[in-house]
Amino acid sequence: MRRRLLSLSVSLPLALGLNSAAYADEGMWMPSQLPDIAGQLKAAGFKGNARDLAELAKPPMNAVVKVGGASGAFVSKDGLVLTNHHVAFGVIQYNSKPGRDLIQDGFIAADRAAELPANPDYRVLVTTGFDRITDRILAGASGKQGRAYFDAVDAATKAAVAECEREPGTRCSVANMYYGTDFYLVRQLELRDVRLVYAPPNAIGNFGGEVDNFVWPRHAGDFTLLRAYVGRDGKPADYSPDNVPYVPPAHLQVSTRNVKEGDFAMLAGYPGVTFRHRMASEFSNQIDWQLPSRVAVYQQMIDVIEGTAAKDEAARVAYASQVRNLKNNLKRAQGELDGLRRSDAARVRREDETAMFAWLDKQPDAAATRADIAAAQAVLDAGVATRDRDQLIGLLQSQTQLLRAAITVQRLANERTKPDAQREIGYQQRDEVLITGQLKQAQRRYAPQVEKALLTELLTQYQALPPAQHVAELDAVFGTTSAQLKSKLDAMYAGTQLNEEANRLAAMQADRAMLAASKDTLLQAAAALMPALLRLDEEAKASAGELLRLRPAYMRALIAFRKSQGRAVYPDANSTLRVSYGRISAMDPRDGVHYRPLTTVQGIVEKHTGEEPFDAPQALLDAIAKGDFGTTAEPSLGTQTVDFLTNLDTTGGNSGSPVLDAQGKLIGLNFDSNWEAVSASWMFDPRFKRAIHVDMRYLRWLLAKVYPAPHLLKEMALPAE
Repeated sequence: MRRRLLSLSVSLPLALGLNSAAYADEGMWMPSQLPDIAGQLKAAGFKGNARDLAELAKPPMNAVVKVGGASGAFVSKDGLVLTNHHVAFGVIQYNSKPGRDLIQDGFIAADRAAELPANPDYRVLVTTGFDRITDRILAGASGKQGRAYFDAVDAATKAAVAECEREPGTRCSVANMYYGTDFYLVRQLELRDVRLVYAPPNAIGNFGGEVDNFVWPRHAGDFTLLRAYVGRDGKPADYSPDNVPYVPPAHLQVSTRNVKEGDFAMLAGYPGVTFRHRMASEFSNQIDWQLPSRVAVYQQMIDVIEGTAAKDEAARVAYASQVRNLKNNLKRAQGELDGLRRSDAARVRREDETAMFAWLDKQPDAAATRADIAAAQAVLDAGVATRDRDQLIGLLQSQTQLLRAAITVQRLANERTKPDAQREIGYQQRDEVLITGQLKQAQRRYAPQVEKALLTELLTQYQALPPAQHVAELDAVFGTTSAQLKSKLDAMYAGTQLNEEANRLAAMQADRAMLAASKDTLLQAAAALMPALLRLDEEAKASAGELLRLRPAYMRALIAFRKSQGRAVYPDANSTLRVSYGRISAMDPRDGVHYRPLTTVQGIVEKHTGEEPFDAPQALLDAIAKGDFGTTAEPSLGTQTVDFLTNLDTTGGNSGSPVLDAQGKLIGLNFDSNWEAVSASWMFDPRFKRAIHVDMRYLRWLLAKVYPAPHLLKEMALPAE
């Protein structure tokens, strides 16, 4: 009976109304929740039926897709996909090389035969199902703790995914909602043949670069057009010249009307991760340690890569995508830190949690709930002791190419000794196509001198950690002094053949005995590291299992407390399809400063210096000077718009999300947040939260007048101007 009071099913937050106007635009809602807030949607200006938005098989939701880890949407009946330039940047970089720099020059496919294949692991995922399976996932976990609880949930998850993926071309996953309270089976069509169709030059797609990143006013044409292909039988297939364009069940129509401040706006996409329902101690840890340490290490990695590749054009191109991602994440981390401090988030969350506990203590069975929450806090406290080490070991794997490849094939060989259902997620048979794609492209994102320099930086930091955080296997492989580290890295990279694609793919097919006999120095290093990586993984799973078991007590208390306040609770974002709504909105970020919600091409001219990142292409400057804007001009301003601002609730992963008007027409493409709102992944502050979007009128004008693609305008049923 310990959870009698707080046994709130997921239907509770769905039924709660938004009784306070202060929260009217907050929320990354599951589509299934939208009928329950239909009144608020209508009051905000939505003209459609909220029930239609809950149907993933109906427009507009079936036109919204996950693209390359972010978001996008179909915009034609022939599989044309609109997403951000920065979301497709890896595709553009993959097809670039010295003498053909698509990053700098842009790309327009004259016809479908000229469209360029994306990197092999790039995907477009179309969500076709979203079903609650909580009872199935938790059935075997009852009465278990720690690693046993984790394993029970993990086994049930794998079984559900395996059953779901019996249908060819389907990619399935289980989404954890409300931190272990509810689970949903997500079914997605996996489109594997994706091609580059149209990309503006970087000086348009990324105009302003890192200087303008997370800053308003913005003047970036951050968009790219891709196309998804399938086999002639209409089913997902790997790249082949014989494939045909995918015919989506629906596509969005780009609007041709003008938009203005106060207009309704709605966004659908795949926000990555938010942490708004985390405990107060986690807010403090984020502000006091995680963000400052992330800022420092990202800057160090950027400096190392740029410094090492400065005089090598091939290396610079190879690492362009990684550097851009690091710079984006660095600026995001700094903005998040500044924003959380500006909103005094640690104090606000602590006081809110104190009020929740005061309310909880007056409820029946509060003691049992409090005990679970205290146990969860103890798990979190234990993780603090090794957080520096764990962060560095994670970066060693995520920020390298050949070392990551060596570790991947060693882990895969280890997992293949188990039945597929018992393999680690990410190393099952279903994952081998993606692993192959990652291994194939490694040399296009690799230079030995850069990887060694990057490892030197990270491992030097590791060597400086207190002895209690050291790992014997890492010390043996990399040494404990700078001299040992240099010697070992030089030998490691001189004696490896993993820089050749054929050798990486051959290693992927090798079993443990074959890999053990290998003379390849990186494979040997990965084999020596594997016991430590597996051991640390086991420890992490035990902690994760306890948190998975204990966090629901906190969430049930928080949901019930919010209900007592008249507030709804949406799940923290977890890369599943979500919808937010609001309006095109100005902003007053500080005293004497007003942000108008529309920018124009005049701002491009004002910012242009002729030097990166404000080096607008001459073709764009000439078109602006000519002033031939036609129907894409904003009448009230008498000129061409570029970007606009809304108060929509977004976070990382929402890049590429379509922004719709009250009738469901496409008016914008999300690509950023303002600096003041970067902290929204942890705390929504309506005073500062804004999202930044490419105005579809700018896209239409570029395709019509600047870098013409009349065939694409025709395909999207848009006037040729």
